[in-house]
Amino acid sequence: MPVLPLVPSDEEVQIRQTVASICEGFGPKYMRERHEAGEPASELWDALGSRGYLGINLPEEFGGGGLGMSALAWVGEEIAAAGCSLLLIVVSPAIVGSILVRHGRPEQREEWLPGIAAGTTRVAFAITEPDAGSNSHNVSTSARRSDGGYVLNGQKTYISGVEDAQAILVVARQKMDDGSLGLPMLFLVDSDAPGMTKQHIPTALRAADKQWQLFFDDVEVPASRLVGSETAGLKAAFDGLNPERIMGATIAVGAGRRALRLAADYARERAVWRDVPIGAHQGIAHPLAHAKIELELAKVMTQKAAALYDGGAPSGEVSNMAKYAAAEAAIKCVDQAIQTHGGNGFALEYGLTDMYWGARLARTAPVSREMILNYVAEHSLGLPKSY
Repeated sequence: MPVLPLVPSDEEVQIRQTVASICEGFGPKYMRERHEAGEPASELWDALGSRGYLGINLPEEFGGGGLGMSALAWVGEEIAAAGCSLLLIVVSPAIVGSILVRHGRPEQREEWLPGIAAGTTRVAFAITEPDAGSNSHNVSTSARRSDGGYVLNGQKTYISGVEDAQAILVVARQKMDDGSLGLPMLFLVDSDAPGMTKQHIPTALRAADKQWQLFFDDVEVPASRLVGSETAGLKAAFDGLNPERIMGATIAVGAGRRALRLAADYARERAVWRDVPIGAHQGIAHPLAHAKIELELAKVMTQKAAALYDGGAPSGEVSNMAKYAAAEAAIKCVDQAIQTHGGNGFALEYGLTDMYWGARLARTAPVSREMILNYVAEHSLGLPKSY
């Protein structure tokens, strides 16, 4: 049965402290430098991977830590709380790793999971398309059978971390003999495969991980790179999307923690009237306290989602709720931190403006607030489908 501990174990405390210590050696300044240089945060990634933290969720038989999504959430939260958010940790070990564990053939697990667990193999995930954002059933990238494999054609958009990935797990639909598109399938495609091109999408987010458009023009993929079966449909993909929501939530929680810490530190030191710190005024203290309460509630829901996933119980509803709650809480935390700092909240040296777009992204991706509300209305409350 899934278990949700209310008190952190010694193991959790040690893992969180160690990850936080590693990230302290990098910090927001390092991340800004990587962004400005247009380079991934490889040194931080390697530092975490060499100590086993990037594959802490994966089975021990493949070099992982065997501690499940709960432990990877600890890692992701501490990374974000240190100002070093890594989108690729959501994609490679959480999404792709989880899918391969549940749906990969034995030889695929042997080939890919040890590298993913060690962080030496990085795999991106491509499902979103220009005309298939929230509606995954509308994917139009096609996979046509050929001698010995498949040929992919189509386009993907807003794909994270492609610049530092050796392969991409691509969702495509089988192209039937009559030209129609059948069930979705998953393919491991080399990031330098002939016929695949990429185009960078500039965004307001100042992060080391970039966003990309991918174009597939008769990209040949061996049959051995098909993950699962031709009839798996979106079931295999969705087994990676709940971990995506869990990790998105935990990164938002970490960012919210950092924002509140910066705000509280500033409010304790800043004095404007009669040498009294501004944090003594309820107009400052109460909004921060409110944000803290909402953040802690979101964290508990995120931990519950991870526990359910690790226990093999249905986790879709809770994972969506956790992502919704964490995104809203993180936005409130960052916004109130900016307000607490007054004019200094807009000064680049305080780093809060960099945090804003990261927090704001959580309301839109990897699934929007509106689609989560649609899901809860339909599946949790039994209301008629609205879309």
